[in-house]
Amino acid sequence: MSSFRIFNQVSGLQRLLARFGRDKRGNVAVIFAITLLPMLGLVGAAVDYARANNARTALQTALDTTALMISKDAAGLTASQIQTRAQQYFNALYTHSAEAPVSNFTAVYSANTGGGSSIILTANSAIQTDFMKVLGSQFNQINLNGATTTKWGSTKLRVALALDNTGSMSDSGKIGALRTAATNLVTQLSATATNSGDVMISLVPFAKDVNVGSSNYQQFWVKWSGQSDTWDENNGSCSKSGYTTKSTCQAQGSCSISSKSTQSSCTSAGSCSISGYSTQSDCQSAGVCSKSPSSNTTQSKCTKNGGTWTTGVWTAGVWTNAVWTPSSHSKWNGCVTDRDQDYDIAKTAPDSSNSSTLFPAEQYSACPASVMPLSSDWTSLKNAIAAMQPNGGTNQAIGMAWGWLSLIQANPLNAPAEDSNYQWSHVIILLSDGLNTQDRWPSYGNGNTQSTCSGSPCIDARQQKLCDNIKAVKDSNGNSLYTIYTIQVNTGSDPTSSVLQYCASDPSKFFMLTTANQIITTFDSIGTQLAKLRITQ
Repeated sequence: MSSFRIFNQVSGLQRLLARFGRDKRGNVAVIFAITLLPMLGLVGAAVDYARANNARTALQTALDTTALMISKDAAGLTASQIQTRAQQYFNALYTHSAEAPVSNFTAVYSANTGGGSSIILTANSAIQTDFMKVLGSQFNQINLNGATTTKWGSTKLRVALALDNTGSMSDSGKIGALRTAATNLVTQLSATATNSGDVMISLVPFAKDVNVGSSNYQQFWVKWSGQSDTWDENNGSCSKSGYTTKSTCQAQGSCSISSKSTQSSCTSAGSCSISGYSTQSDCQSAGVCSKSPSSNTTQSKCTKNGGTWTTGVWTAGVWTNAVWTPSSHSKWNGCVTDRDQDYDIAKTAPDSSNSSTLFPAEQYSACPASVMPLSSDWTSLKNAIAAMQPNGGTNQAIGMAWGWLSLIQANPLNAPAEDSNYQWSHVIILLSDGLNTQDRWPSYGNGNTQSTCSGSPCIDARQQKLCDNIKAVKDSNGNSLYTIYTIQVNTGSDPTSSVLQYCASDPSKFFMLTTANQIITTFDSIGTQLAKLRITQ
């Protein structure tokens, strides 16, 4: 009830009392005397209850805030220390202690035994009435009781950030805003962690490829050869200058007959040991006599006259293929492209006995910053975010795939094991500023636009299947194991990305942004949602 209404009611009561006092009729005076105290009590009750309600709200707010603050401090404190700390917080936060002092405050802490930690706070207080006490001693005070329960630590967070690092991110301040937003998110989520491993974040910068780190060149899961687009076929040197791929190099060669430049002309040509013969048949039919060659022109004449006949020897041209020597794998810049279909849209762990499950190395000129596996090393994560630079074409599918792989407890990124005593939330956040334009398969896109396959954009179709596979993974309760947020930053005139909308776990988790600054506010909003998962009540 507002103070203005209470004032009007009290003023009205004063006018009524004045009229009653002037009234000479006895009945009115008697009735007035009988009803005066109840009327005073009822009108005054509004004032007393308004005061009590304000104090009760302050009491509950102080309890709720204290519980949240204790949830941040509880690690390493004993039960008695928690009681003391909670009392200190509550005393500082409760603003009505003068008129409604607290007679009893308790803090009951339950340490984590697998279901998370909890604290139960209770407080009892009372406020003395000013008006209601005229109705009797039982109305001398209004009791105020409050309680709150906060649980934390039962849910642990694993978050994959798949972030567009393509060339167009250099426009409109987008890459700078992305660095700021991602750094802020790391700060925001790390603040909810009590113990190491409570929150872990992976980073997957992507363009057409992703960078798994050049130091991994000796890992079995990197594929170097076997296909026309793999590393060994495209990085090396040719024994014949001017050829930069294995296939073009090995199509070249040299002939023992310098005038012949092709393999077919080389092997069909040759030279005769007896001059004057240019074909193999003529050469091998000819000969020369050791005695008076000019007169002994046939073998029979030669031998009859005591000479030695030597048949012509034909030497065919010899073709030597050019030799391709792959570059040392230690020179690799760390980039890999999409796996063979359909492993490109699966979480299948790499298997050395199945080359299609391996990740093809590529010396991609626009190789983005390195992938960082799940980590709670907040400084290293922020440094990795700061290293992101815009370059290359857009392949959202590979970013989504590696975001998923970073949450899997298998090669190549080996997410840490998950303790079954806890609940786990797995989140993928994919941000891109445009549409897909390029992936491993040149026929799917040229870096500017993507082609159409069976009536649908080729790369989008692969990505949609990938998202279907991610969403199909369920937890023990039959719910989707992964929550997917997708963000489109459209500062130009691109249409809304249907595949980004499709991949989001639900419509509320797709964000269409039109300015770079909205990247920061959107990440903050998502971070707030994720932080709430760490405090369940």
